[in-house]
Amino acid sequence: MQKQGQALADRPRMIAAAEMFAGGLGIVTARAGDRWRRMRRFVVVHAEAYQPLQMSYAKAMVLGILDNPHDFQSHVMTYAATTTMKVAYGKDTPTFATDPDVRESLQALDKFRKVLKPGAYLVDSIPWLKYFPWYGKELKRGFEIISRLHTGQLNSVKQRIQNNTDVGPSFAKFALENGHSYGITELEAAFLGGAFFAAGSSTTSVAISTVLMAAACFPEEQAKVQAELDAVVGMRRAPTFADQKSLPRLQAFISEALRWRPVSASGFAHRTTKDENYCIPAGTTVFGNHWAISRDPEVYPEPDTFKPQRWINDEGRLRDDLKFFVYGFGRRACPGQYIANRSVFITSLLTLWAFQLALDPTAPLDDMGFMGDDVERPCTIEFKMRVPETELRHMMLN
Repeated sequence: MQKQGQALADRPRMIAAAEMFAGGLGIVTARAGDRWRRMRRFVVVHAEAYQPLQMSYAKAMVLGILDNPHDFQSHVMTYAATTTMKVAYGKDTPTFATDPDVRESLQALDKFRKVLKPGAYLVDSIPWLKYFPWYGKELKRGFEIISRLHTGQLNSVKQRIQNNTDVGPSFAKFALENGHSYGITELEAAFLGGAFFAAGSSTTSVAISTVLMAAACFPEEQAKVQAELDAVVGMRRAPTFADQKSLPRLQAFISEALRWRPVSASGFAHRTTKDENYCIPAGTTVFGNHWAISRDPEVYPEPDTFKPQRWINDEGRLRDDLKFFVYGFGRRACPGQYIANRSVFITSLLTLWAFQLALDPTAPLDDMGFMGDDVERPCTIEFKMRVPETELRHMMLN
């Protein structure tokens, strides 16, 4: 699926989700073809441009945990929502719970997940039902809602630009100024921005939560990461992106956490466009099952054991011959993965530097929960400060 990405770049036809609910404008469900290629080519984001805001929001997340450690998932979700909203639209969002646009976007994403489930709608088995005006009214209403939401966000950015308001760098601003050069219409740009926010905020929050849960579940491995942090960073300054190359053990820990409990256990459906090896004929729906891949003992010996060391070579550096496809495969890999990776890194870095994490022994643990995009507290984490509170607040505010 990775090496022969061209043959597996298509999606199976999803009438309910792609054609009726998304109006044929969603990049995630788009069939391979000219429109998908144009949209894919356009969604090229340079992650480095957003490092300052990712750092700022990660510090805010740490302060949120400091003030209310019992609700860490809300702080993680706020980080993911505010970061992706800023990157997508240049908009400042107080929290994911109070911003109506964020709430509406996440509700639409939840509805989209339900529509995607195989067998959820009869039209995917009987395509001609699509043409009956009485069928699928809730799908059509869903399209009207997300269309209004996405175009409203894009128009808001357009209005700020016309009023000479400083909107800063964002995907929407770039789309309005450059979309025509790529053959992207404003409606397509609006849906791309919506997909960027919805998918990015959800995936990022799940990935961050999984890393923090792994730290609490495996205190001995957490201690090794913190020993590295103490040696490289110390306690007199806050860590930054500039420390990344000096922290192979932290990066190995993150890689192992996302292999141990993949963000998307079953992956997303691909469709072959020509006959492939392994007796897979053209037109076949193929899933890259992340859970099964992560349990391959030939690639990951003792796959059910949490072993960050597997990602580090004999010289103490990150291995370049071991991969795990957290964000998908080939030409269908998530185009926003670089921003997501940086978000997971900086939040994990600051949190593990500032706190010692442990599971709450009085609360039940569901270490599989995040793999289903569960945001209903699969685990409860206790946070013990590693940096004096006064010094931590000072460093997080500067």
